Amino acid sequence: MKLGLALPTFGPDAHPDGILRVCRTAEEMGYDSLWTGDRVLAPLAPVAPYPSGDGQMPRAYENHMDPLVALTFAASHTTRVQLGTSTLNGLWQPPIMLARSLTTLDRLSRGRLVVGLGLGWMPDEYTAVSVPWKGRGARLDETLQILRDYWANDVFSHEGELFTIPETVVGLKPSQQPAPPVLLAAFTPSGLRRIGRRLDGWLPVAMPLPQLLGMWDVILKEAAGVDRDPSTLRMALRVNPKLTERTTEAERMPRAGTLGQYIDYARSAAEAGVHELFLDFGQTSATLDERVDLAGRFIEGVRRG
Repeated sequence: MKLGLALPTFGPDAHPDGILRVCRTAEEMGYDSLWTGDRVLAPLAPVAPYPSGDGQMPRAYENHMDPLVALTFAASHTTRVQLGTSTLNGLWQPPIMLARSLTTLDRLSRGRLVVGLGLGWMPDEYTAVSVPWKGRGARLDETLQILRDYWANDVFSHEGELFTIPETVVGLKPSQQPAPPVLLAAFTPSGLRRIGRRLDGWLPVAMPLPQLLGMWDVILKEAAGVDRDPSTLRMALRVNPKLTERTTEAERMPRAGTLGQYIDYARSAAEAGVHELFLDFGQTSATLDERVDLAGRFIEGVRRG
């Protein structure tokens, strides 16, 4: 199982030195990937609650960087690790602009991009970027089609329900051929079907492994049902540790526990067939030095297993 770290693109460590420190940590310690998330607002009174914990959005999100710019910066200071978005909201800009940005990043990173898309949870952000909240699934489907066609063709055009793109030469191609992998964060039945039928993999968040594997099985069955090879799909599992000093009850994991419990969870995930697991310490109170220390203890503990 591959292991990754989230870059500090939220909160007090979202600055060049913080990103450089984690980049160097990742490559020196043997991590396989680095990840960024996406926010455009931190509203004082959001119209929808945060979808975990007590419903309050983490204060770290009040200070947020552009995920693709941050990954480009990380690409220039690393040589080996993959660079992923978990997640990039794929609907906040026109698909042709998104295609250009992703292709550029894949070229500049020499083929290390993993495109992780999501739809977000906050209607306020859609209002801020003048994109309708309603009809997100259809907008995502058309966006995915545009990305695929853009990457697959030297001459490209699109006429759809939402977007019209005049015929154009596409000279810039991604380093990864035929395209960078595109994963989706989704948990509804329609979202799981979409992954199985047309995407390269899934971006779940940490949950009890039986629940995780049950949802993964739905995805694999959907893939097989449309004559796709299920073995080509990958799962990259996000873990947002809530660290405690004392061992928590088994039913509280992976929502909260000691670092040792999270190490055990990662080992079990590897045994269960999870392809990749990455940690985001950004929602803890850990300092940057403490995050680096935790990252070293975590990867050492998983490897010992």
